[in-house]
Amino acid sequence: MPVVTYSLLRLALLVVCLVGLVLAGTGWLLGVVGAALLAALLSYVLLRGPRDRAALWLQARSEARGDRPRLSRTATADAAEEDAAVEAAERESRTDGSRAEG
Repeated sequence: MPVVTYSLLRLALLVVCLVGLVLAGTGWLLGVVGAALLAALLSYVLLRGPRDRAALWLQARSEARGDRPRLSRTATADAAEEDAAVEAAERESRTDGSRAEG
């Protein structure tokens, strides 16, 4: 599972940064904050491959389950109304365009 691998690599990077900063004399509080920031930046640069594999795995898993956004009844009704209005406007613009040509 690439997600677990990526998460463990990020955690290990955080621990290494924390130990390094605490040993450098920053103290625990500043060390934790600094390690979190430093580990986030380093993971963005160093863990691109595992991050991409995890994202692809999550996408494939989501598609296999057929996940799609679930909307409330109100939001579904609003979306349907909006779609109908857009389609009506498109039909109207097409008929206006054909009248101008003829």
